[in-house]
Amino acid sequence: MISKKLAKALSEQMGREFESAYIYLAMAGKAAEMNLMGASTWMQVQASEEMNHGMKFFKYLVDQGAETAFPAIAAPPVQYDTLTAIFRKTLEHERKVTKWITELMDQAVSEKDYATQIFLQWFITEQVEEEATAAEILKQLEMIGDKSSAVVMLDRHLGKRGEGKE
Repeated sequence: MISKKLAKALSEQMGREFESAYIYLAMAGKAAEMNLMGASTWMQVQASEEMNHGMKFFKYLVDQGAETAFPAIAAPPVQYDTLTAIFRKTLEHERKVTKWITELMDQAVSEKDYATQIFLQWFITEQVEEEATAAEILKQLEMIGDKSSAVVMLDRHLGKRGEGKE
């Protein structure tokens, strides 16, 4: 049985996952304003993934018979001047999520809650992929610099994520 303290921490992370979806939707909107529809699509897919992550936390809490709490979600920042700035913030955000998931795992380990440890392992693996993907795109954008034709090509590639091709 999950402790109230751990259930509260998992509910907080559930809220953070839903907040992440909100952040990525704001980034999708900003990319669309920049006429980077591929990047907008990439961010919309990312937002959908974050919603699914939040739902995983919700379902786990329900399955554990724990109380679910729903923290308030703040309006996301929307001040991005470039696609590079968007992906820099994406990587920074994913590193923050990794830290939060790691802290949850530490708590589950200290409480010897093996079921929650197994549940969280999926998220730890997912965060390795999330950080690597964001870092790769950011490195490409930093290599591209001001070359608008290269940004357009990368934007087309990013848009393929919506087609099931990454």
